[in-house]
Amino acid sequence: MPSIVGKRTDLRLVGLALVVTRDGGIPIVSHAYAGDRPDVTQFSTVLDELVARYRLLVNSVESLTVVYDAGQNSATNHEQVEAAGIGFVGSLPPSDHPDLLAIGRNRYQVVDTDRFDDLSAYDTTVTALGVTRRAVLTHSPTLHGGQSRGLDQTLTKARTRLAELQARLRRGNTRRPRDKVEADIATILKPRWVNEIISATLTGDEPATFRLTWRTNHHARANLEDRLFGKRILFTNRDTWPVADVVAAYRSQSEAEFGFRQLKDPHVVSFSPMHHWTDQKIRVHVFTCVLALATAHLMRRTADRAGLHLSVRELLEHLEGIGETVLLYHDGGKGRPRAQRLLTDMTDTQQQLFNLFELDRYAPTR
Repeated sequence: MPSIVGKRTDLRLVGLALVVTRDGGIPIVSHAYAGDRPDVTQFSTVLDELVARYRLLVNSVESLTVVYDAGQNSATNHEQVEAAGIGFVGSLPPSDHPDLLAIGRNRYQVVDTDRFDDLSAYDTTVTALGVTRRAVLTHSPTLHGGQSRGLDQTLTKARTRLAELQARLRRGNTRRPRDKVEADIATILKPRWVNEIISATLTGDEPATFRLTWRTNHHARANLEDRLFGKRILFTNRDTWPVADVVAAYRSQSEAEFGFRQLKDPHVVSFSPMHHWTDQKIRVHVFTCVLALATAHLMRRTADRAGLHLSVRELLEHLEGIGETVLLYHDGGKGRPRAQRLLTDMTDTQQQLFNLFELDRYAPTR
């Protein structure tokens, strides 16, 4: 089943939305649009365009699933998705649904160890964006660990800055009024979650007597991690799909994101530089880049099915290494030397790709 994904490129503020296959992230429909506006405001127009084009291909949109993250959420956008009669897999901000976050981890079940390692999930419903739909609450130990390490770094920076301010106040090296010092403290504690864990107290009535103390609430830190870290709330109308397929659909965004990165890679698809200034020429440029991306991903998928698990860049690098050599033979007499064209020696991977894509059709004959 195809999925709709969108991305704004950072070149000349050109936006690009794609319909990609869930198998390999191969683009089959694309639409370029002005990227100088917030994506959430362009969602409606882009969705209509992609759905209309996809309908021309298959005469039905029931198999189409729009995949989007919380940044695209709005009641208006979701109404349009529902009205279009297509599937959707989105995400909701976990902090907006404390009742779901309160569900104990002992009620989660492992999704699919072969596909998602130790990811676990709880299947339920949620009311959001004006409707009640299926919700899949997931917990990823990998995401949990990454968020925990990030919080460690943020807390370390906050403690360092608090210690510096504490030492400065202890030396009496400030003439700033209390409200200014309190504003400094608030700024230090402003990063996400910090003020839930670190509490600071400013004492004294005059700048010379100001003193700062703080403490770290380790119990609050543990509660925060247990309640929030590693969790995502997936929101979907695909009620008959196994949980693993819902997760796979949402994660298909990463394949599309990888495709967008390749579009910007001058060594793979080369979306940039773009030396065009009219809408028509920009669309033609984008179209040729999407064709190149589709070809590259089709080749990668073919190689993957043959047991060669390579990225697009790796695959192209291996193919690029297959060269042709011209040997010139001259017997010392008159006339042109005899030329013989040969392929260079290939690695095992190059030979497998050579055979897989039947490149002997283009190879020189001996």
